Parts: sequence; C-alpha cells; structure tokens
Amino acid sequence: MMIQATTYHVPVLLRESIDGLDIQPDGIYVDVTFGGGGHSREILHRLGPNGHLFSFDQDADAEKNIIGDDRFTFVRSNFRYLKNWMRYFEVDHIDGLLADLGVSSHHFDDETRGFSFRFDAPLDMRMNKRAGKTAADVLNNYSEEQLADVLYLYGELKQARRMAATIAKARLSKPILTTSDLMATLGIKATASDEEEGALLPPPSAKKDLARLFQALRIEVNNEMQALREMLAGAQELLCQGGRLSVITYHSLEDRIVKNVMKAGNAEGHVEQDFFGRTQSPFRLIGGKVVTPTDDEMQRNPRSRSAKLRVAERV
Repeated sequence: MMIQATTYHVPVLLRESIDGLDIQPDGIYVDVTFGGGGHSREILHRLGPNGHLFSFDQDADAEKNIIGDDRFTFVRSNFRYLKNWMRYFEVDHIDGLLADLGVSSHHFDDETRGFSFRFDAPLDMRMNKRAGKTAADVLNNYSEEQLADVLYLYGELKQARRMAATIAKARLSKPILTTSDLMATLGIKATASDEEEGALLPPPSAKKDLARLFQALRIEVNNEMQALREMLAGAQELLCQGGRLSVITYHSLEDRIVKNVMKAGNAEGHVEQDFFGRTQSPFRLIGGKVVTPTDDEMQRNPRSRSAKLRVAERV
C-alpha cells in the first residue's frame, strides 16, 4: 500500500525512490528532504518496530507535517549537517538515505516567499526564513561581476552579463525588492502577451529564462550546491556496506554532482583506478540507468517532469 497523504507537497517518484532503498525492517534510514512527509511516511510504512527514520528539514513550515511515531525523529536543520547530527544522536551508520532535491510545490505555491514569478512577492527565496541573505540582498548588494557569475553558473544563462549590467544600472535609482520589480527591470510584464519589444528576455524564451534566473538566485541564497556536496560526503561516510543512496534531482547542476559521487565517490567526478585499470568507487550503481517519471505521473504532478532518480549501493 502506497501512502500519499499530503497537500503540502506531492512526492515525486515515490514508489521508485523507496523501492531503491531496499528497506530492511530493522534498519536506520534518513530522509534529508522531509517537506510534506510523503517519502518519510512510506519509509515508516516499510520499517519494522525496531527500525528508525531521521528526517531533516530547515523550513519551519515543514514542522507542521511532523509524524507522530516513536520510530521517527525530526531534525530541524539543513541537511549539510547530516554527519554532525548523526553523531549527536549517537548513530555511527545508516542503512539508507533518500534525498528529493529542488523546491517543493509548497514553496512554489506560497505567494509570500518569492520562489515563483507567478506572484508579486518580496524576493526572499530562503528555505530557512530564520537566517541568511535573501534574493533581494543578492540583487542589490552583489557587484555586477558577482551577479553575472551567479546567473551564468547556477542559471546557465547565456545573457548573464547583460542581465547583470541591466540590474546593476536599475538598482542605482530604485532597489529591486519584489518579483515585479525584477521583471520590470528586465522589461517583462505580468503576462506573456504584454511583453514589450526589446525586452531583455523576449518571447518565446522569456518564461524558460525567467525560471533559470529564479533558480540561480535560489541556489545562491541557499548555498545549495555546497550543501549538497557536504551532505553526500557525510552520507558516503555513514552508509554501511550494502546501504543505499536514493536521490531525485531536477536540474543538470545537482544531477551532475550526484552522478559524479555515485560514479567516482567525489563531486568533481575524478575517477581513481587500481593497478589493473579498474575504476575504484565507494558505490555500485543500481538498475543501470536513470529512472524518470511515467507519463501518468507527469500529468498528475507537473513538478515531476524534470525529475531523475539515481540509486547506488555502498560497497
């Protein structure tokens, strides 16, 4: 029986990602992206009375979904501190770890958080609303060169330098504080039909490029790539022999890091070989290929369209 009780966030590749963990009833598991708790509930459903699940989330909103179960521990923290928290709970090994990366549907649908250009909202984008810089801080305080680097590296935007120059010039007369401020700065109006000729992001690429722009700001605000590297390094140390790593990614930057770690044991993908030229890796790939959503799931859950699931076993 699959458990799908959540309106906060619809879990992506639920059955496939949990199957990938090959859950042992008495095992210790970690869900580093709790969110609405969909994946966590399914893990608990498959655990026996002596198993245990630790679930991480730094967003206070996720705490409303905490599961009342003696086999469950909620950790209010960024998953980059996985290793430290497991040491705190006196856990020296885990049998599996699940990560559903990216942004939950709850964040995209919350009109107050600034994650989506569908709403006029303050440019916040912090996963943890209690600390750290906001997207508005990045746009108004980074140098033009720093801003261009963020847009190019994390948004893979070819016009990153032009966009950074436009933003740097506009903020001299008025701070860029809301999503509508940012779109106006780039010459984009509220609806695609209203977009003006000469806009920096003209149709038909405007929507796609806007999504990449917002992605770049979100990644920078939450330091997502470094957090992912640190979490995967911790998982590599904690997973016992035969333990599983099941990770769902949504864009090429995070997918590349996950792929490299599973293939070579490091985020850069530097492959080490033994005397006979055989690749040395702490992981063995499971299934032999990337798992993607079915057409039916993509219809039911649009967020799943770009999802990729990779599963590996600690050797």
